Amino acid sequence: MTVGKKTGGRQAGTPNKATNEARQAIATFVDGNAHRLTEWLDAVANGDPTHDIKPNPAKAFDMFQTVVEYHIPKLARTEVVGDAENPVVHEHRIRAKEMMDEVIKNIELKSINE
Repeated sequence: MTVGKKTGGRQAGTPNKATNEARQAIATFVDGNAHRLTEWLDAVANGDPTHDIKPNPAKAFDMFQTVVEYHIPKLARTEVVGDAENPVVHEHRIRAKEMMDEVIKNIELKSINE
């Protein structure tokens, strides 16, 4: 084996087979029970006296958001930072003369139309 060099195994970025199979099984289960999920959420939102469930639309919405997170993952927050030697600099350039010319032009047009 060459030292420091990968010579076998999965290629970088190839998904783990077990993880891929688990995700597929969960997706199949969710797809097969989507109609039931709607019924369950409606029962929580509107209440269901046969199961002694009081109406709670806020709880139903929270439950829906929890389920959606598995289908559409949350985006990770990113932070852009600098250091003492290389600070992050934000530049905003305003073209004051061009802006003032546009304002004056709009005022002149308005006064002509009046």
